[in-house]
Amino acid sequence: MKFRAFAASLTAAATLGLALPALANPMVGGAKMYESKPIAANASAAPNLTTLVAAVKAAGLVDTLAGPGPFTVFAPTNAAFDKLPAGTVDTLVKPENKEMLTHILTCHVAKGVITAENIMATVQKGNGMATIETLGGCNLTAMVKDGMVMLKDPKGDVATVQTADVKQKNGMVHVIDTVLQPKM
Repeated sequence: MKFRAFAASLTAAATLGLALPALANPMVGGAKMYESKPIAANASAAPNLTTLVAAVKAAGLVDTLAGPGPFTVFAPTNAAFDKLPAGTVDTLVKPENKEMLTHILTCHVAKGVITAENIMATVQKGNGMATIETLGGCNLTAMVKDGMVMLKDPKGDVATVQTADVKQKNGMVHVIDTVLQPKM
């Protein structure tokens, strides 16, 4: 079911005073995600986020993503990293490229908890677009197309949210299909 239709059904149920069922946290890559665990721990359990986890370790950001937050992370899948030119990831995880890797990764992290519903409402108010400022100083342009949240990075690449609203102890994760990059 598309997010917009799902959100409308929840809104209608709430308006009618109906009890809403507790929604289970979405699974990521077939792995159960726990609201009681921080982002770093949950990401480590997801088999489709192993490249992201390796990059976070190489950048020295594990403790940050295990910290109190709250953060919203737009988490690229292994397939998203595979779309980068050959050798890019191997080059980025080298110690001499830690600063660049950190910049790229922090362009996937925003302060606070941002839900897909928040993004969609802000996009609607913003005549089809909204800006999300990241901790890495990137301004992502959020859009909605066919009920799907999409994010455009400063280079012009567009990522689609594949799994939205994965609740974490210290924030929220949205799994995306493209690595977001700063303008270099």
